[in-house]
Amino acid sequence: MEITWLAHSCFRIRAREAVVVTDPPGKEWGSLGALQADIVTISHRHGGHGNHEAVTGDPRVVDRPGEYEIKDVAIRGISTYHDAEKGEVRGRNTVFLLEMESIAVCHLGDLGHVPNASQTEELGNVDVLLLPVGGGSTIDATKAAETVSLITPKIVIPMHYQDQRMRMDLEPLDRFLKEMGVSEAAPTARLNLSKSQLPSETQVIVLERRRA
Repeated sequence: MEITWLAHSCFRIRAREAVVVTDPPGKEWGSLGALQADIVTISHRHGGHGNHEAVTGDPRVVDRPGEYEIKDVAIRGISTYHDAEKGEVRGRNTVFLLEMESIAVCHLGDLGHVPNASQTEELGNVDVLLLPVGGGSTIDATKAAETVSLITPKIVIPMHYQDQRMRMDLEPLDRFLKEMGVSEAAPTARLNLSKSQLPSETQVIVLERRRA
């Protein structure tokens, strides 16, 4: 499996079964390059997350809770909220759990609250967690670290934070790294892994933002 961070909350996940793109943003978030996929997941229909038209290849779009199987990829969408007020401020958010190459990848979208016990139980065992950490419209660094402690994934990949190309009122990555007790995390271009390569304890991996 290969995981590449393209922008904001957008990742490309290549696996034997299919190629999945998560939360493709609009043009104002920069060009994604030539992006092609079999499946697109959309956590919510805001401009920075719902631009499935940017993805070619006639992908199947999944944008709501439920259970799906597309090209041998098992997908579970879990209803959550985009804020800490049960959706009163920003509405709902869908967390997606993807089973590919026997690896469980969880994309939290614009999660605005720490998951409750029921939601955490529904997720089950998570190998790779794609986690918003920048605050603003999502959980901040402190709540992101708390979320990690509840879900206990093998690998955490932060997203949705302030970087040099993201001019938004978001917290920088180092606040989350400090919360996680990580003193140094050199960014890598992409993550390649197999089930046998998963670490025994939670590890934070920072990805460089790349074009497709």
